[in-house]
Amino acid sequence: MSGLRRGFMKNWFAVEALPIYAVVGIVVAGGSWYLTRLARGPTIVWTKENPTPWNDIKPNEGTKLVTVNQHFDKGLIFGAAAFSAQYNEDTHLASDVPVRTVRAALRYGINAFDTSAYYGPSEIVLGKALRAVQSEFPRQSYLLVNAPNFFSSMEGPILMISQMTKCGRYGLNQSDFDYSPATIRRSVERSLKRLYDTDILEDGQYLDVVYLHDIEFVCEQVQPPDAHYHALALTPEKAAEYGLAESDKARIRGPGDQVILDAVAELQKLKSEGKVRNIGITGYPLHTLLRVAILVHHKLRQPLDVVLSYSHLNIQNDTFGHFLPEFKAESRANVAQVIAASPLNMGLLTPRVFPWHPAPDELKALAQNAIALSAQNGDGSSIVDVALGYSYRRSREMGVPMVVGLSQLHEVHQTVKAWRRSVLEDIVRESFGSFKDWSWASP
Repeated sequence: MSGLRRGFMKNWFAVEALPIYAVVGIVVAGGSWYLTRLARGPTIVWTKENPTPWNDIKPNEGTKLVTVNQHFDKGLIFGAAAFSAQYNEDTHLASDVPVRTVRAALRYGINAFDTSAYYGPSEIVLGKALRAVQSEFPRQSYLLVNAPNFFSSMEGPILMISQMTKCGRYGLNQSDFDYSPATIRRSVERSLKRLYDTDILEDGQYLDVVYLHDIEFVCEQVQPPDAHYHALALTPEKAAEYGLAESDKARIRGPGDQVILDAVAELQKLKSEGKVRNIGITGYPLHTLLRVAILVHHKLRQPLDVVLSYSHLNIQNDTFGHFLPEFKAESRANVAQVIAASPLNMGLLTPRVFPWHPAPDELKALAQNAIALSAQNGDGSSIVDVALGYSYRRSREMGVPMVVGLSQLHEVHQTVKAWRRSVLEDIVRESFGSFKDWSWASP
C-alpha cells in the first residue's frame, strides 16, 4: 500500500479526497432529485412538442414491464370513469399516471375503453393518453371493430382499439339529463373531438359504441315500490308489475319512454352517417334496461346493439345472469352484446368506500365484514382479489365482457393477474380432455 493511500485512509479530510467527495455529492443529490420527481409525478402538458411524458419508456429501449401486444382474451374493458374527480384528485389526473396506466393496459392487450361525457375530464384525459402513446400504438394501426357483436368477433393478437362513450347525462341532478336529439348529436360530436384529441373532425373518425347514459332517470318508472331483488321481475307472478309481460313489448308508458325512443332514433341516424358504429343503453336496474330494450326492439323495429348494466355481476350481487337470456332472446330484446361493469361494486368491495356510494349503511357494514373475512384467510388475499376473481370467473362462464375501473398501474397489474387466474382454471380443466368429469371404478 502506497504512503499516499495510507495517509488518505488515516485522514478522511485529506485534500486529495475532496474531488471524490464532490463527485459523490453530485451523484447523491441528482439521485435524490430524480427519485423525488418520480415519486411526486410531474404535471404533464401534452403538446405537439411534448407528446409523451418526460419519463416515457420507448418500446425499443428493451425495458418493458409487460409483454406488448400479446394474445389476450377480449373480455376486459378499461373503465375510464376513474379518470374523474369522483375517484381521483385533479393532481392525479394532470400527472403522468393516466398515460402510464393506459399504456400498461394496451401492452397487456386490453384495448377497449369505456368513458362518458358525465365523467368530467375522463374523455379528455383518455383521448390525450391515447395520443401520448401513439408512438407505440399509432392511431393509423387501430382497427376499430364495426361488427355489431364486436367482442365475439375479435380474434388473435391484432391490435384493435375500441372507444366507447355515453351521452345524455351531464351532471348529478335530474335537470342535468338532456336526451333531446340536438343535444345527443352535439354530445357525440364533442366526444369524437375529445377522444381523437382534435379540434377538427376528419372523415372516417367514429366511435365504436355510444350509449344513452342511465336511462332509468329519464324513462317511465314501472316497478313496485320495494324492488330490491330484480330477479323477481322475471317471474310470471311479477312480470306485469315491471312492464315485462308479453303484452307490454311495444307499450309506451308515458313521455319519458318517448324521449328514450327519440334519442335512440337520433343515435340510429348518427350510426347511418358513420359517426357511430354501435348504439345502446346503460343503467343500474336490470328490469328497466330490459323493458326499454324490448320496447326499442318492437317499437322501432331495430334492436339495440349493446346494453350495459353495472354492479350486478359481483360477489355481493350476481343477478346479471338471470337477465342475460332475456336480453339475448330474439322474441324479447334481441340485443347482440350485453356487458357487465363494476366487479368491485362501485368501490363497495374495497377498503375505501366513497361517501357518495348509494348502498345503505347496513350493506356497507356487511362489506366491511367481508373485507375482514378476506384478510383472515392468511394467504395475503384481499377483498379486491376475491371479488375480482369471482366476477371474472362468472363473466367468462357467461361470455360477457366486464368493464373494470382503472386509474393506477397497480390496478392494471392486479386485474390482469385475477383475469389470467380465471383463464388458467379453464385451460387446466380442458387439459384433461376425455377424462374431464370421468370417474374411476370403486370398488
